[in-house]
Formats: sequence, structure tokens, C-alpha cells
Amino acid sequence: MTLGRGDGLLGMRSQGKLGPRGDSVSFAQIDWVYRLNDGTLWQTPAPTSILQTRTPQGIGTVERDRSAERDAMDRVWTLGLTPVASDRLQWRHPDIERELGPLWTLPQEAMFADFWADMLPVLRSEGWDIHMRPGFAHESVAVQRWHIRLGSASGEIESLQVAGDFAARPEPVQAMQLARREGAWLLSLGIEIDGVTLDLVPMLANLLARDSRWLSLEHIDSVDDLSMVQLRAVGGKRIDVPAAPLKAILRTMVDLIADPARRQLREGEPIALPHWDLRRIEALRTALLQTGRVAPDNQWQLQGDAGLELLSRRLRKQGTPQPLDAPRGLGITLRNYQLDGLAWLQYLRANHLGGILADEMGLGKTAQALAHVWMEKQAGRLTHPALIVMPTSLIFNWLAEARMVTPELRVLALVGPHRSERLLQAGDHDLVITTYPLVWRDVDALSAKPWHLLILDEAQMVKNAGSRTARALRRIKAPHLLCLTGTPLENHLGELWAQFDFLMPGFLGDPHGFGRRWRKPIEENGETLRAELLAKRIAPFVLRRRKSEVAKELPERTDILVRVELEGRQRELYEAVRTACDKEVRRVLKAQDWGNAAQIAILDALLKLRQVCCDPRLLRGTSVHPDTERAKLEHLAQMLPELVEDGRRILVFSQFTSMLRLVAELLDSLGLGYLMLTGATAPGEREHIVARFQQGGENAPPILLASLKAGGTGLNLTAADTVIHLDPWWNPAVQEQATARAHRIGQTQPVFVYRIVVQGSIEERMLELQERKRLLAQGVLGSDAAGAIKFSADELAGLLAPLTEPGNNPLAILAADTRRWGGTGRRGLH
Repeated sequence: MTLGRGDGLLGMRSQGKLGPRGDSVSFAQIDWVYRLNDGTLWQTPAPTSILQTRTPQGIGTVERDRSAERDAMDRVWTLGLTPVASDRLQWRHPDIERELGPLWTLPQEAMFADFWADMLPVLRSEGWDIHMRPGFAHESVAVQRWHIRLGSASGEIESLQVAGDFAARPEPVQAMQLARREGAWLLSLGIEIDGVTLDLVPMLANLLARDSRWLSLEHIDSVDDLSMVQLRAVGGKRIDVPAAPLKAILRTMVDLIADPARRQLREGEPIALPHWDLRRIEALRTALLQTGRVAPDNQWQLQGDAGLELLSRRLRKQGTPQPLDAPRGLGITLRNYQLDGLAWLQYLRANHLGGILADEMGLGKTAQALAHVWMEKQAGRLTHPALIVMPTSLIFNWLAEARMVTPELRVLALVGPHRSERLLQAGDHDLVITTYPLVWRDVDALSAKPWHLLILDEAQMVKNAGSRTARALRRIKAPHLLCLTGTPLENHLGELWAQFDFLMPGFLGDPHGFGRRWRKPIEENGETLRAELLAKRIAPFVLRRRKSEVAKELPERTDILVRVELEGRQRELYEAVRTACDKEVRRVLKAQDWGNAAQIAILDALLKLRQVCCDPRLLRGTSVHPDTERAKLEHLAQMLPELVEDGRRILVFSQFTSMLRLVAELLDSLGLGYLMLTGATAPGEREHIVARFQQGGENAPPILLASLKAGGTGLNLTAADTVIHLDPWWNPAVQEQATARAHRIGQTQPVFVYRIVVQGSIEERMLELQERKRLLAQGVLGSDAAGAIKFSADELAGLLAPLTEPGNNPLAILAADTRRWGGTGRRGLH
């Protein structure tokens, strides 16, 4: 079999399954070859349905093996080859046709690449003799050199880097000067074959489309650096490349290479990178340099170029945050990790970068931010006040913290009906605080003022980039921007984008591009490589520490899962509601209507089941028999008196304020004192309630009832040593925030955390969803956030399944009921 390409061919007209082609037609010539007695070879074209003859050279007698020829011909047909009629081909000169004889081809030109790679080795093993004519374009070739070109958007070439010169010594490359101004970078990746440079990006995109395993971090790690990977160039050429550089490139560039928007670009068009992607370029350069250490005998080489060295030196000059001494004048002693956080904030300011201080709840983000403002004042840089925006519930907490941490800072609170008059005094203050509900109302006045710092506390609250508050915040200009949050990923990756869009607009692209390049691949497709790359991309701008890592002096925390069973009328009511909800959800799923109405119907169904689990009286529009069981309240009636008798101080959290009111009725009947904190509590009253609970003493109520929304953030409730969660929430980070009101810096007692769930119900199945969605954020931040409230059909079916009996719970997540933080805890199972 001889493979070639139609040199001298003008084109091919349609024939049966063969469509028309231009002058790029690959073909096969098939001949039977016999060895004569005297050792000479006799060759004749394999017969086709098209009668063609060729006069043999010389005279000889050969007895043909018709059976072997038939078997060989059967094999030819199984390969998919089709004979081409001579009148279908148009040649520049008719003698070419007579010279070549009968020709065969595949239905499509692109099939020859697979034919070369997959079938030729098999045919050779079967005894076929394979020849190649010059110009056949589908054979595999090796890379001679790798090219990396970096330029500025202005068109100036920054550097040229050549790697992988297998044939000769690397040639010296002239160093280029860096661009004179900051701007976007243009990056080109190419490989050189036979003196021709080919764009590498479309080949890598094709590899990802053909083999999605390359989107998995686990797969990339399992590929040997010295193994060869086959790429496909435009036109079908196969290129064998070593795995090491491919792994390095994909680890740093996969989001750009796999971006569907790249398909709209012309081949060879460079990748545009914003100026802050210097770190990505340096990471790519470093990774490629590392590949030179894995190949024996220097078979893989990478020549460092002075242009990229200048970029590397620029990053090294920025350095890392340097240790700081605590500034004089603070009212508290900062812990070592808080000094590290202060140094990081100062580093961001010095390099004109934004960032997210995302320490776990209870590690003192407020104190670090106040110390940062104080250092700016001491250094004489606070020429304009700092503006801090926060939830309304945290106003009094910030005022109290400022008095304690930075007593010499002049603080102005923009709250109440006389805000406009107070704002006129902003220039006489160092720190101005306001709230999210007010910032959009006062945006005209706020945006007209100069600010040195703009800080968002509980920044996850601005997760909707299109909200009035988010739009208002973008209008307020300050040279330095910061976000404070213990849960940078509270629901989904889109919230992370919203925070970075405030800090560094364009850093993660526009919302549609972010969804295409990051959110969908990570959340829906589970691409671990993409998650790792996103984590590396945001890492320089996010500082997150955990209590177990930096606050080891914290007392132990013991988590206890308490299961209660539904009985009697409550159990019957749950099943009746579940059956009705299941019917409604199945109707929605069958209609395949996932619009707003469907989502509302699904969430309403799940809400009703959760309400029945808490207390049947929460279910609106349903008449509840007075003797209906109330499993959770009955358990609290036994649990709370025992805890109070033991001297424990208790926080009770629920998503439902109506449930807290029922607990309050229970406590009244038991004669136990309590305080209550909900969204309806006025800010001034909040401060009084918290202070009363924290002061303790014999006359202080031992129990504080709080809604997750009102009491779950920004409060210091270290007087409590017991936390009770009455109902699970979809997002475990919300409950973690609430628990951190007690288990935080300043706590001296071991903390016990009880989660009360109904055995075999939707609540237990919610725990499984919590854990699965927690893994999403762990892949990006290593945090304990969760995914969005977004369910597949299978997940909905599981949530709406009938109650299970004890011992038959299908959720593997509940195998370990206790997690411990810091020290040795006790395990509890009820």
C-alpha cells in the first residue's frame, strides 16, 4: 500500500459517498506483489470494479493465489477505502494518471489522520508493506522547537522564547525591552515543524475536545512527563509532543485554551491577557523551565529569555508581605496571624491591588481592618477618610470595636435621618461607616466625596452584581478597595466574581465569560484542573486562615448530631405533605419547565417539608390537631433544663423566626429566662441584648434565641458555650458563621454544637447536599462554603423520598457525626 497526496491533481468530482474535493486529496495505491522463483518481484494493481490495466515491465510467469488476493481485498474494504473512478479526477497532465494507476480514498480527507495513526500499525503487523509518497500530510511528526511570544497591546514585542530544540543547539535570542506602559499582553504559543511555525492553541483545544480527561487534574498528574501525546494540526497532520510541556501549559492556560470564544479568532491570533496576568505568564515560564529537568540527557531544553526575565524580576521586586511590628496606639495586642494579615493589607495597598480578607469567622477581621486604617493614618497617607460599608446589624459592633482597637481614630456613623448633615463632617473624621441599605440611597453624596479606602464588610452580601447596592458601590471611587468576609463563596462561584468585579473589574472577565470559562466547567462539569487554576489565579488576592491553623489556643469544639423521630400525627402529616409535594414536583419535571415559576414551586415544596419537621404549626393554611406531636420542641423540653442546670449558656438558632417564637413559648412554660434577636430587633436594642447576654451573672438569661439572618454574622457571643441549630440550612457556611459567634477569639470554654434533624427526612438528605456542595468551594478556596440552591432531578427525588426507618438511612455522609476543631473532643450521637 502506497499513501500519497495528489501532486498535480486539480480536484475530484462527487462519486457516490465521496463528496467533491479540491487539490488536497489523499489516496492509496494497492498492489499485489509476488516473488518469482529467481527472486524478482512481480506487482499488479489490486482489482477494483473499475477496469484499468497497466503493461508489466518484462515477461514472467506467475501462478496467482486468488484466495489470498480475495482475503486481502476483503481487508481493503473493511478499512473503508473506496476506489475512485478515473473520470472523477482532473489532472494537470494525463500522463500522471497512467503512471499512478487505480486509486483508492476514504470518504473524508480528515479520516486519513486516524487511518495513519490507528490502522497502519495494524496493517504492518498483518504483513502489509506500507510506503509513503512525498507530500502525504497525515503522518505523525515530531516538534523541533516550541515558541512563546509575548507582546504588549500596543504592538511592541516583549520577548521571544524558544524551547525544545531537538536537532541543534538552542539559538541565542535577542532580548527585547519591556513596554513603556502598562496594558494588556498578547501571548502566542507555537511549535515549529520543518521550519514552519504552527499555532499550538487550536491543537490543544482539539485535544481537550477529543479527550476530556485532560480537564481533570488527577489525569494530568497520572500522565508520565516523558510519554508522547499526539496533537492534530489543521489539515490533519499528526504531531507527537512530549507530555511535560503540555501539562505545564494546560495547568496555567486551560481556561483560555478551552474557551469557546477562541473559536471565533483566526488561527495564529494571540491570546489577550490583562496586565495583572503577569503572574500567570511567570507561572507558565517557571513551569516550562521545570520541564527541562525531567527529560534525560537534556532532550528537552528551554532557553530563558531576557525579556521574560525582566517580567520575573518585576514580580520579585513586588515581593511578598514583609513582617510588621504592631503599630503604636492600638488598644489591643494583635496576635501573630493578625500581624501577618495587617502586613498583607499593607502589601496590597503598596502595590495598588485589591483583595479579600477571608479569615474564618471569629479570627478578628474587624480588628485587622481597623489596624490597617490606623497604620495609614500614622504614615500620613490617610489624607481622606476610609469608608466602610456593612450590614445594618453590625453598626454597633464596629463602633464598639473601633473604641477598643483604635481609640484615637475619629469615627463617624452615617445612620439615621440626619445622615446628609453628618456627611458634611466626613472630612473631619478618619473613618466613616454606613450600611448596605443606605449606600444606594446616599450614593450621590457619597460618590462626590474623596475616600482613601473603601472596605466592604460581609462582602458576600453584594453577591448580585446587578443590584442597586452593587451599582452604587461601583460609583464610589477610592484608590484602595478591600472586602472582608468569612464566606467568600456563600452560594456559588458567581458571588466570587461579583466581589472581584468590585475590587478589580475585568480580572475574572465579564459575567458571561466567567460562566463559560469557570463556573459551568467547575460547578456542572466537575473539571478539577479548572478549579485548581482558578484557585491559583485568585490566591494572591485572597487571604484565608482557619482557626485550627492559626488560633490553636481556642478551646475544643465538639459537634453532635441529634436525630429525632416523627411519630403519630406529625409523621402522618409529613407523609401527606411529602406525597402532595412529590406529585407537584414530578409535574414540573415532566413539563421540563425550569423557569422562575417552577423554581418557586420546588422551593415551596421543600419549605413545607422543613416546616413540618420543625413544628406542624409553622405550616400555613393547614389545620393542626392540638394533640399533634412536636418532636423537636419535645426534645428541647428535656434538653434545655438539663443544660441550664449544668450552668451552660446557650445560643439557639433557627432559620424560622416563627419557630423561635414557639421556643419562647416553651421557655415561658418551663420558667427559663431568655433573650431574642431577630431581623425585627432595632440596632440599639441589639446592642443592649448582646451586652446583657455577654455580661452573664446570676440574673442574666442563660438562653439567647436568634435567627440565622440576624444573629449569624458580626456578633461576639463568647459568653455562650453551647450552640443549638434547630433546622439545617442548604448552605453549611451560614450555620458555621452562626456557630462562630461563640467559638471565636475570646472564648475560654469548650463549645458544644448540637444540630437537631429529623431521622430519615428531608433534613438528613440536606446534610448530604451540604457536603457535596461544600466540595465545590474547597476546590477553589479550601473554604467551607457551599453551592447554590440548585437541584438535579435525582437530587429532588432523593429530597422528596419517603421517611426512612432508623438504621436504613442511605446517606453515607452521616457515617461520621462528629467533627472536632482544636484538641480532643467527645463524640455524641442521640
